[in-house]
Amino acid sequence: MNLRELQYLVAVADHLHFGRAAEACHVSQPTLSMQLKKLEDEIGAQLFERTNKKIMPTILGLDIAQRARRILQEVEQIRSSAKNGSDPMAGDLRLGVFPTLAPYLLPSLVPKIKKYFPALNLLLTEDKTANLLTQLEKGQLDCALLAMPVENDQLEVLSLFQEDFYLAVPAGHALAKQKDIAPSALENMNLLLLDEGHCLRDQALQVCRSIGAGEAQNFRATSLETLRHMVAASNAITLMPQLAIKQDPLVRYIPFQTPAPSRSIGLYWRKTSARRKLYQSMARQSDLWPLSMSGQIAGKQGNANAY
Repeated sequence: MNLRELQYLVAVADHLHFGRAAEACHVSQPTLSMQLKKLEDEIGAQLFERTNKKIMPTILGLDIAQRARRILQEVEQIRSSAKNGSDPMAGDLRLGVFPTLAPYLLPSLVPKIKKYFPALNLLLTEDKTANLLTQLEKGQLDCALLAMPVENDQLEVLSLFQEDFYLAVPAGHALAKQKDIAPSALENMNLLLLDEGHCLRDQALQVCRSIGAGEAQNFRATSLETLRHMVAASNAITLMPQLAIKQDPLVRYIPFQTPAPSRSIGLYWRKTSARRKLYQSMARQSDLWPLSMSGQIAGKQGNANAY
């Protein structure tokens, strides 16, 4: 029994036709039929019922075809892994991104990665930071875009860009006409924040503590879009990352005076990864990233969450 015979078996089980199966496998029909007969002789059992009009797998044939599919998938993954190992710029790249960044960065990032790294097959995962870190540690992700700093001695990081926070207020709010605002102006005010588990919540809480602001206790959102709609529909205020800002007649986004609250985004990967060259190339390709600071090596991981 060999992989080619298993490939022929799966093709016939999928197409239920020797001619179409042979065409899919790029062999002649007699060759395919002969190899399948050889496989049946080796197993000692019939795998397909054959008539002049149709082909139907036996119960044993269905079972072996399912197992063969899994074997062939594993073999393909081995080949892909070997390709990644020999050429870090090619093959699958499993990239994780956290939810308050993914929808605002990925639409521009994905086509640029395809442009600069055409041999990569990008596989994206959007999840909360804690889950992304777990997947990184288990080898389920190759790298991840995370808000810095992340305290994990198994990971290496390159800084990509710094993203300022803006104050989002309703269009009719008392602060809406201001050109900019000092962080200290929010002292004793309460801001709407995201729910537990979002790194942006932790960043916003840090900003609030540093300026004497608090958290509104009547509502916690699960997404930035929910926060945006809540600001538009009420007298609430919140912090909004620069990339998430959208033109909206009901919401006014006010920049902070320097030094503005901000977060730094880094590209993280396992220190043991064989694809460090790829990650460095991605980080230093400034056109991939929307803001400044692309590709700086972050020995101390930056002061990302302070203002």
